[in-house]
Amino acid sequence: MLELKNINVSFRSERQDKVFGHTRQQVLFDVSFKVEDGKCLGILGESGSGKSTMGRVLCGLLKPDSGVAAIDGVSIYGSRAGRRTLQNKLSVVFQDYTSSANPRFRVRDIIGEGLTVRQRRENSKPDRAAETVSLLETVGLDSSYADRFPHELSGGQLQRVCIARAVACNPEVILFDEAISSLDAHTQVQVMDLLKELKEKFGLTYVFITHDLTSITYLCDDVLFLYQGHVSEYLPVEQISETKDEYARKLLDSIVVFDIGKDAV
Repeated sequence: MLELKNINVSFRSERQDKVFGHTRQQVLFDVSFKVEDGKCLGILGESGSGKSTMGRVLCGLLKPDSGVAAIDGVSIYGSRAGRRTLQNKLSVVFQDYTSSANPRFRVRDIIGEGLTVRQRRENSKPDRAAETVSLLETVGLDSSYADRFPHELSGGQLQRVCIARAVACNPEVILFDEAISSLDAHTQVQVMDLLKELKEKFGLTYVFITHDLTSITYLCDDVLFLYQGHVSEYLPVEQISETKDEYARKLLDSIVVFDIGKDAV
């Protein structure tokens, strides 16, 4: 379904002469992975590890220096057909739901952005009012939310609206870029339960970018540890306790210590 092969990405270093400077800082080093149909891959890394850069490559927003990003075997950056395939099959849910939803739009208009994409792609004319209500109910909100503005919603409710917008495109793959990290712990669990239901209902494939290992173990099938731009470990979540990777081991141990401390209290 979705694959990266030996992806390398670098950026022009900011601390140099703007005209004559040619120094580049590499951010991703030979990153490779594959996401199979119907699976959820968790990409885990600290701030500055390169995971958001990887997300931009996957979304078609950043052409890598070298390597191949492909969806359904078609190179995303190799042709217009690849970009078109990506646009037709992939949706994104971002971390900052406040900036990804136009504050002047009502909820029906926010979801309508996704319906417009579907209409243009499928050359169809969906009943927008009925579809909006259906999508709201799908993400656990009733029809009364359609007329509300973003500032009238809680963070969890607004992120559900953004999820509904992503689903409205009728995608095959959804990329979540730190999509629950701004929510409180209770709401995070509710949203992850919702994502599980949607994945099952629509047969979706997920890429879940986060810095939280607990959410990876709760939601994902496989996990990729990204450390300083390198893939340090890549394995099924059910085998995560067997990792020998030093970075992955450190993250696992930190969770164990936290749990012990909580139980002691």
